[in-house]
Amino acid sequence: MIPGRTDGPLMKGNAPPLSRVSQITIAVGVGVFLGCIFGYLYPDGLFREATSRVTSAQVSSVSCNSAERVNMLKSELASLSDKHAELKKQIRDLNKKLQLAEQEKDQAQEQFLSLGVQRKAFPFGTEKGLRTNSAVLPDESVNPRLAKILEKVAVRKELIVALANSNVKEMLEVWFENIKRVGIPNYLVIALDENIESFCLSKEVPVYRRNPDEGIDSIGRIGGNHAVSGLKFRILREFLQLGYSVLLSDVDIVYLQNPFDHLFRDSDVESMSDGHNNMTAYGYNDVFDEPSMGWARYAHTMRIWVYNSGFFYIRPTTPSIELLDRVAARLSRDPTAWDQAVFNEELSFPSHPGYIGLHASRRTMDMYLFMNSKVLFKTVRKDSSLSKLKPVIVHVNYHPDKLPRMKAVVEFYVNGKQNALQSFPDGSLW
Repeated sequence: MIPGRTDGPLMKGNAPPLSRVSQITIAVGVGVFLGCIFGYLYPDGLFREATSRVTSAQVSSVSCNSAERVNMLKSELASLSDKHAELKKQIRDLNKKLQLAEQEKDQAQEQFLSLGVQRKAFPFGTEKGLRTNSAVLPDESVNPRLAKILEKVAVRKELIVALANSNVKEMLEVWFENIKRVGIPNYLVIALDENIESFCLSKEVPVYRRNPDEGIDSIGRIGGNHAVSGLKFRILREFLQLGYSVLLSDVDIVYLQNPFDHLFRDSDVESMSDGHNNMTAYGYNDVFDEPSMGWARYAHTMRIWVYNSGFFYIRPTTPSIELLDRVAARLSRDPTAWDQAVFNEELSFPSHPGYIGLHASRRTMDMYLFMNSKVLFKTVRKDSSLSKLKPVIVHVNYHPDKLPRMKAVVEFYVNGKQNALQSFPDGSLW
């Protein structure tokens, strides 16, 4: 063996066989071929295409989720708005109930103090006398049929009551249509003839027709305003005996708000006034001048304009029932007497020799909330500030053209027609 020669067995073992070289060559060729194919099919690259698809799917998903989220937020906002409105309504209702509860608490305290044992006077400025008499014990035996009606119609043992015959049918319709519009559920028409009873039933208006009474029925069917007005004092007595408070209403009244939300219920009688300003409605010191008396020529008098007997709230107390009895008795003795004058005399005249006065408490209603037609047509419609206020009711008591003025009140306060009241004179033409 020659030193440095490399052609021995070891050399032969390290040389790669022919088959392995062929496999490598084939693999390289396949790779080049596949590369050409992918290069043709995916010129932008395989991974870039996949990435693009993933990104597009993500954008679409985000867009879809955003739209769903916006719709969800809108739905939640609408739901919260409804809940907010409902909470505001509940708060208003609770405030009304709280006010009523406080009034009842004060009345209960006064009753307790009046019926309790004798005591010393409270400190200066804190003593209060009894103003609210306790209600009578209800007696359903007086009129079981009426008792069943009132049980369905009344709310918290109180309701609006109006008397009507066919002479006032058109005004009656305006009257109850506005009561319905306001949403007052507790009202009742006392029908004085068959026509009005049928009319109310056809209009789904709560109605009550008394059992036959020849004296009352004849007046009810053919009587004018004053004659019919005098009947209410006899008829109302049964309502009080049954334990219900009544808001007595003439039919020449337009309702714009629920009056039960604006009553104080701290007196036997709560009435609207015929007064037209603070002095006449709530009372004033009127000085009578008699020069012949010299030094004593001036005499001070206390004056207040009368309560309107066509709209008052009366509680079922002993003085209230006595008031109705007194007025009805006087009107039966003197059919020519005006019921409103008798009503105010019995409420106001004090005891004096030969006469025992009525010990009934009374309250004057707010004249701008419970508005008579003199206040409206002489003052309010001409005042830019007062005309923006919305009264609870408007009573067309000062004017004989009642129906057109009632319709004008509806146009002005309900339909917003600003010139609806302008064509009417302040007073009547005669």
